[in-house]
Amino acid sequence: MADRQALILEAAVRVIARSGVRGLRVEELAAEAGVSTALIYYHFKDRAGLIRRTLAFVSDRATGYTDEALKDTEDARAALLQLLLSELQDVPRVRENSTAWGELRASAVFDADLRETLAESTRAWSQDTADAVSDAQAAGLADLHVTPLDAAERLTALVEGLSERWLSGSLTLERARELLTGAVDAELGPRPE
Repeated sequence: MADRQALILEAAVRVIARSGVRGLRVEELAAEAGVSTALIYYHFKDRAGLIRRTLAFVSDRATGYTDEALKDTEDARAALLQLLLSELQDVPRVRENSTAWGELRASAVFDADLRETLAESTRAWSQDTADAVSDAQAAGLADLHVTPLDAAERLTALVEGLSERWLSGSLTLERARELLTGAVDAELGPRPE
């Protein structure tokens, strides 16, 4: 049963990335996933439940590819940078995920039920990033005067903004990655020699 849910959620991410949250029609999703609309309602109760679960799925998927990007990182400061840069990759899974995340975040402005799920995912991402800042500080690779959670919230907000600009064609991917790298250096201070 979990496989069917994952199949539906993967299809929901694709449809949202292609048509937006407002463009998500259960009938179109059923066709995309190759399932019946009744099965979608069985697993997710209603459209709002589907959208909330899709947001959680997007967040979990991002954790998967960020963890993958961190496996070969040499030090705590590089791990922080890689954690953030993994959200700015020109690969279909990341583009799709980032597009859906931006759509879901924008929809939360108008959907109070979605806000809580989004806030929870954002807090988790900020905390993971704050932990990476703390690790860099503990390794002597970051300014000790930086408050980890403050730095994390600034950096994750920047990633979202840079991602939105890149995906909308307002900024090249290379420039977005360059700006993010500079922001990490500005937050953590100069790298010790």
